[in-house]
Amino acid sequence: MPPDRRQASDRMRIAEGLEMLELTLGHGEQTMMIHPVALYDAEGWVLIDTGMPGSEGAIRALAGQAGIPAHPLRAVILTHQDIDHIGGLPGFLDSEPAPFDVYAHEDDRSAIDGRAPMIKFGPERRSALLASLPDALRIPFERVFVHPSRPNVTRVLQDGETLPFGGGLTVIHTPGHTPGHVSLYHQASKTLIAGDAMVAESGELYGPRPAMTPQLEQAYASVNKLKAYDIEQVVCYHGGLVRGDVNARIAKLSDRS
Repeated sequence: MPPDRRQASDRMRIAEGLEMLELTLGHGEQTMMIHPVALYDAEGWVLIDTGMPGSEGAIRALAGQAGIPAHPLRAVILTHQDIDHIGGLPGFLDSEPAPFDVYAHEDDRSAIDGRAPMIKFGPERRSALLASLPDALRIPFERVFVHPSRPNVTRVLQDGETLPFGGGLTVIHTPGHTPGHVSLYHQASKTLIAGDAMVAESGELYGPRPAMTPQLEQAYASVNKLKAYDIEQVVCYHGGLVRGDVNARIAKLSDRS
């Protein structure tokens, strides 16, 4: 689903230098909202997840509306291999004047590099998507994911490492939704960027969606892993921001007995 630019105007400042973007994809009844996250300072900005093919322009517009300076894109961090998280990457690779690092976990790297199929996006779905895209989007997508000339991932994420963004961003390997799914903990604001490890609806926090999570028990084990962190707020890619008693909510989710 390409971005509906008419609805690409919402965003939320989570903390100083940390912005949640709200982007509605699709048109009419076929829509969904996603929540990429941007970290920024005087030197540049970092984007966590890139939306569907064609999302690059709308994400840049949202970043500008949020007051993020038009500095270089320092890095893209991909929480996992799903198409609604990596699909916008070709647009950023094409439009950014200087190279930037692309971070992902080793267990999803082959799919993101185009060397293995995405586990939830097989050849038929990929062909249908490509047929629906105009040449301006299809050609970069094919070059990056179908016939890649070089690896897309330049930096491999390690469980427990701290990335030098936003004053410290801790990588938490949270497999289950995909093998290489990661969540990210922003230490300064005690914010968990959950990717699809959890979802939110009307301000309530829920576990991973069973229909989209091949290894559901492993995914709930990953939720249990999050209890080790002092979390005051969560950004779910699907559902947005959740605040208030977050650690207690996560503990309740992880207790499936």
